[in-house]
Amino acid sequence: MSICVDIHKQLGSFQLDIAFEQDQGVLGLLGASGSGKSKTLQCITGIEKPDEGRIEIDGRLVFDSQHHVNLSVQQRRVGYLFQNYALFPNMTVAENITCGVRAANKEKRRNDIVSEIIGRMHLEGLERQKPAQLSGGQQQRVALARILVNEPDILLLDEPFSALDSYLKEQLMTELGVILRTFQKSVIVVTHSRDEAYQLCSRIAILDKGHLDVIDETKQLFRNPTTCAAARLTGCKNIVAARPSGPAQVYVPDWGITLATGRPVGTGLCAIGIRGHNFSGDLTVNAQDVIIEEEIEQPFEWIVKFRYARQNPSVPALWWRFAKSERPERLPHVLGVEGKNILLLYR
Repeated sequence: MSICVDIHKQLGSFQLDIAFEQDQGVLGLLGASGSGKSKTLQCITGIEKPDEGRIEIDGRLVFDSQHHVNLSVQQRRVGYLFQNYALFPNMTVAENITCGVRAANKEKRRNDIVSEIIGRMHLEGLERQKPAQLSGGQQQRVALARILVNEPDILLLDEPFSALDSYLKEQLMTELGVILRTFQKSVIVVTHSRDEAYQLCSRIAILDKGHLDVIDETKQLFRNPTTCAAARLTGCKNIVAARPSGPAQVYVPDWGITLATGRPVGTGLCAIGIRGHNFSGDLTVNAQDVIIEEEIEQPFEWIVKFRYARQNPSVPALWWRFAKSERPERLPHVLGVEGKNILLLYR
């Protein structure tokens, strides 16, 4: 099962321009609030109509502005999990799920389908409960069950953990990952959480202000983001304008330093990024004098904010992170970073 999306929509001053393809697997749409993630899902489902473009699901054309094709929400066979799950509050778990059954008309067959999905989703014993009597995780599983019994061609999840507390979210991410892997069709997950995207998705598309910034395999994107938006959304705190100063060197004006990258630097370089955990007081490579400004203790690690000795005073301090067990007796006044850990950013 695959999906092909190439659409344009103008919403006041906001412009959504996005194109991507996804075969079987889980694609994450990762972006800041207002980047167009949910609006993209709404265009795929038919809730919103793009101004121009084309959407194809498993070889079926569901929208084409040029040929005046615009299938209804029901005709598109898209499973859409809303942020608030959209369960019917006056119906029981079994009744909510039964609403989604598309295939069978006979009562016995319908009951068999509902019983089977209740078992798959570990909802046994809750059949007569109503949504208000369920935990957030149980509500999510009921909503997913209602979608899956409808046998959709594609599954869309819009911020599936936004209504859950952090402890429950960690539990349910593992459960949802198993469900998505057994779905065996295309899945798109909208999130602004890099942890959710990393754990659930085989590929990630970075959205930035309505545009697709970059799309790549999840681990590769985290290992080597090539744009400022991708570096920022994958958790890099230290991003700064830079320019090439040699075949394998970059000059950072705001930090007043030159760094060796250990690999070729392209002419289109505009910035670099360094993740906080990649600094070390034990490295001699790219070692520079630093001034410690602030120490922030967290439950399991320290964040140390520092400035380079020749850093522009108006430029924010850098972040250095390390586990509590790795804290030195005295914080160093020189920090280094390996060239391979310098992110080269070209947009």
